[in-house]
Amino acid sequence: MSRTNPQISSFEPALFASQGYIVRKGLITRPVVESLNVATERALTPLIGPVEFEAEVGYPGAPATLDASGGNTPRRLLHAYARDSVFADLATARVIKETLAAVMGREDVYLSQNHHNCVMTKHPGYSSSTSWHQDIRYWSFDRAELVSIWCALGNESRENGALSVIPGSHLEEVERGRLDRDLFLRTDLEENQSLLNRRVQVELDAGDVLFFHCRLFHAAGRNESDTVKFSAVFTYHDSDNHPIPGTRSDRYPSIPLV
Repeated sequence: MSRTNPQISSFEPALFASQGYIVRKGLITRPVVESLNVATERALTPLIGPVEFEAEVGYPGAPATLDASGGNTPRRLLHAYARDSVFADLATARVIKETLAAVMGREDVYLSQNHHNCVMTKHPGYSSSTSWHQDIRYWSFDRAELVSIWCALGNESRENGALSVIPGSHLEEVERGRLDRDLFLRTDLEENQSLLNRRVQVELDAGDVLFFHCRLFHAAGRNESDTVKFSAVFTYHDSDNHPIPGTRSDRYPSIPLV
């Protein structure tokens, strides 16, 4: 699964604690990336559900309805862990678990089946942009201490809608009034400008893995290239951080990483 030197360095957990994210370059081998791309293409043609469509989220740039031009553009292939063994193997890979354990400071790491657990498929022409947000906004756990991974299955750049992040924003206390109705960071407020001025584009190569905190503000642009961009995304918590009963976070059981 990993390249020749998958061990996490001694400074990376401290870096994650201070900036809310790290990038592990080349963590996933080329053959594994190729098998993940093959599985993704197979799920797209013909399209195999469950799927989230761009038109369903209503973000800027998305088709207005499912019946509009491009309305059948898939945004995410859902339930990746149960969809294909290659995705399950990636989500539970030892190199992923070892990095998570290091940045979380815990060995008892669990994969959530309820959040992310998908392959993002950002298509040219009809992909949407995602404004600045924290993933924890719609999640329900005892503590806002979850970590997600973003596995690039191809090169990710500004042109094809790579993620941008605000380093250290996971440590910020942002009052409700600084967020809009849908809990996106308001870019019109002067008090948010110092935060936005710290933004960084995270460009990735195929096989790179971004690890990021659930409170880290991040955003993504549209895919302005001529090829689809694939990214596998999963979320994790420790055994003491329980989903709140009766919420979407508790719908499916979490998977222990061994």
